Amino acid sequence: MNGLLKLARRIDGLTEFVGKAIIWLVLAVTLIAAGNAIMRFSANYSSNAFLEIQWYLFSAIFLLGAGYTLMRNEHVRIDLVAGRLSRRCQAWIDIFGIVFFLLPMATAILSLSWPIFLLALHSNEQSSNAGGLTIWPVRLLVPAGFFLLVIQAFSELIKRIGFLRGLCPDPTERTEPSPTGEEA
Repeated sequence: MNGLLKLARRIDGLTEFVGKAIIWLVLAVTLIAAGNAIMRFSANYSSNAFLEIQWYLFSAIFLLGAGYTLMRNEHVRIDLVAGRLSRRCQAWIDIFGIVFFLLPMATAILSLSWPIFLLALHSNEQSSNAGGLTIWPVRLLVPAGFFLLVIQAFSELIKRIGFLRGLCPDPTERTEPSPTGEEA
């Protein structure tokens, strides 16, 4: 189990790196959107490529950030019942959800999206919009994002089992305040 916990720490390190890197995409998409708006109103110029790169970057932010959100336990939950249960019971609920819902869904999307990406890559699929961009890079974001989500789900599964066995602290316990300033 200690080897699996070490693997989980490595996965968490990768997820942390990706999560911190995509923060810069938020700045990039903001600057592109502002530049596009300024050009549209000041020079009466607009480009579909500017709009599409914004969509691509939004896709990258959400798809590549899903694992980071899961690791930080910031995903949407409706804890009407589970929030009143013990941490151990919550860990069992998380294990059940990861094994029977998250992993099957994420691996299905990963495996189904890979051929779509390959087809777009081999055919050099282009946007149907005039001046639009090549589509295969954004098609790659789907399997890449779900791959990162799958490996983070395994990390979370390992940590929940480690917590239940008394080998690691509660992985859902916050050690720092959330960016929104809310307390757990």
